[in-house]
Amino acid sequence: MRPFFLSFFLSFVPFLRHFALPRFLERVRCTVDGERQRSAQSAEAVCFERERESTLRERSFCPSFFFFLQKRALYSIHKEYIHITEIMSACYHQSAASMARQSSFASSSSCRRDEHRSASRISSKATRRRRRQKGDNSTVVTKNALVPGPDDQKVQRNPRPEYIPGKIQDPRYVRVFDTTLRDGEQSPGATLTSTEKVQIATNLAKLGVDIIEAGFPIASPDDLEAVRNIAKVVGNKVYEDGYVPVICGLSRANEKDIACAWEGVRHAVRPRIHTFIATSPIHMEYKLKKTPDEVVNIAVKAVKFAKSLGCEDIEFSPEDAGRSEPEFLYRILKAVVDAGATTINIPDTVGFCLPDEFGRLIKGIKENVIDVSANDAIISTHCQNDLGLSTANSLAGIANGARQVECTINGIGERAGNASLEEIAMSVIMRGQNQLNGAYMGVNPVYIYQTSRMVSEYSGMLVQPHKAIVGANAFAHESGIHQDGMLKNKSTYEIIAPETIGVFRDEDDCGVVMGKHSGRHALKSKLGQMGVTLADDQLNAFFDRFKLVAETKTGGVSDVELMALLRDEMEVEEGKEFYTLVDVQVVCGTMGLPTATVKIIDQGTERISACVGTGPVDAVYKAIDAVVGKSVELTEYNVKAVTQGIESLATTRVTIKPTDESTAETITNNQTEARGTRTFTATGADTDIVVSSARAYLSALNRMLSSNAKLTTTSGSSSLIESSSSEIVSR
Repeated sequence: MRPFFLSFFLSFVPFLRHFALPRFLERVRCTVDGERQRSAQSAEAVCFERERESTLRERSFCPSFFFFLQKRALYSIHKEYIHITEIMSACYHQSAASMARQSSFASSSSCRRDEHRSASRISSKATRRRRRQKGDNSTVVTKNALVPGPDDQKVQRNPRPEYIPGKIQDPRYVRVFDTTLRDGEQSPGATLTSTEKVQIATNLAKLGVDIIEAGFPIASPDDLEAVRNIAKVVGNKVYEDGYVPVICGLSRANEKDIACAWEGVRHAVRPRIHTFIATSPIHMEYKLKKTPDEVVNIAVKAVKFAKSLGCEDIEFSPEDAGRSEPEFLYRILKAVVDAGATTINIPDTVGFCLPDEFGRLIKGIKENVIDVSANDAIISTHCQNDLGLSTANSLAGIANGARQVECTINGIGERAGNASLEEIAMSVIMRGQNQLNGAYMGVNPVYIYQTSRMVSEYSGMLVQPHKAIVGANAFAHESGIHQDGMLKNKSTYEIIAPETIGVFRDEDDCGVVMGKHSGRHALKSKLGQMGVTLADDQLNAFFDRFKLVAETKTGGVSDVELMALLRDEMEVEEGKEFYTLVDVQVVCGTMGLPTATVKIIDQGTERISACVGTGPVDAVYKAIDAVVGKSVELTEYNVKAVTQGIESLATTRVTIKPTDESTAETITNNQTEARGTRTFTATGADTDIVVSSARAYLSALNRMLSSNAKLTTTSGSSSLIESSSSEIVSR
């Protein structure tokens, strides 16, 4: 039977070979040719097909040996089937560009497999990008990830060049120097705890900031400790794109300040000291009372001392450079670069310059200092916003050769604030390629909004609704004409897609809606999306507080309310060793005096106090004062609803100043010229305004008492720094 079936099958081979197979191959070739024309196939592929057709024509000639013919026919059918599969797969996966990159006919098969894997990777990147737009901010962002823009525009993120002090391998790259934790905290009324500073610094690192100015270590032991913690925690961690941020500490141009700054930042992988001295005529004459020669000598001595400590990354700033004489500016900058400064920062300290004027200043410094100096150094900008030109001046500096820009989240800072990080970053991302000589940054914009919200909540500095990029109205459209255009095409009135900076148009896109049925895992995931990481014990404590609030709300807890609760819980954490609020009860109305009763845990002891006042909040504050026993002045009291609706969470922000002589003297005597009189700000959150007010007031008292205790126990810190400085000088 076997020979019969074999002979029967082989009898059809000539028919298949000479009639059916050529027609089938011809039909396949027609289909393939059409695909090739649409794909603009390369010359190599055309030669490849011609050679194959020639082979087929040779094989169509029938040899005289029957059995040899049958074997060759079966082998040929098998080979042709494999070949057809390869051609169809190639036409499906290969584009014209990939075909042109094929180096030879022999490597065409492996090239096709490589292109298939490449297409899979591109598909994976697109999937990750869609997930990130839907709120999955934990997704790893690749170095060359596409930043989502308007519907018809995509922005390419370039890889960050290797960090080298004083030098940037790619001349188009602009480093981002964030000073939110130093200059931003100098905003009137802005106070941050050490824990909050570490949280903000962590988010800045995720955002892609190159340098984080962690604080002014000499200002107080608290500031020194905060800088040290950031250097240890943030300055030793590798973030998404493989980068470890530089941790910087500010110091005046004297050895005591510089030694203290080095003590704070030396624990980081990449430490930097930032020292400064004024150079404008008005500052030298009235503030410093020094001659120009003396100022140059002080600056050079400061840079050399910083270098002698082992710091290889030194930044120097001529304060009030915007009003300094250019020739003197060139002289002092060249002197500090020769002494070892790796970055020269040009501050427009009082926001005096216009963009063209500031651009010419940067260009002059590049031509007269950097280009003629034997050492490498980077030009930086630091623009204040007194005339509302900080962002414009910073961009003018970039256009004229500055390769570092100093800025803050939300533009917070002294007086009118600083250049806004989000405004500068998005300007460079959107326009840098065409209008700023190809400038680009390492910022990952998807973290902008959550970092902005965190800084606003922790500092107590509200973001104005019409603030560019991160304001509540930045992506809102009320005009009928604008709404009509948006409905037709979003890019008619939006140059940036809100998803680019982490803003989502509706709650469904944000992922999980937190409510009374949410568990710990969901809460941890939501906090992670907001850039907050809590230890297990902290998460458990916060979860209990979250459940208490969630049970009183039918619509769930919004992200903004969650951040307010987190801030309130962190306030309690900072001062937990002193007083903890347990219960509050008030009686008030049109009849009788408002009366308040509070129950407070005083270092393990339960204490109850009752007082009357002009209103429920005043009565509560007097009852708390009776327990704490400290005299303070309430300098600010502000209540606002976090969201809309009757069930909205209320946040209360209070600022107090000690009036008790012993407390005030201890705190004031431990401040430097940089700080002056100390005030303490705290916030509280609750659905009840009275409870919210009580929590805020007690948190502020805890913060004041905590600072007083630290200053008392670390009174020898300054002398220790001075002795360390003397030892270094003697060596």
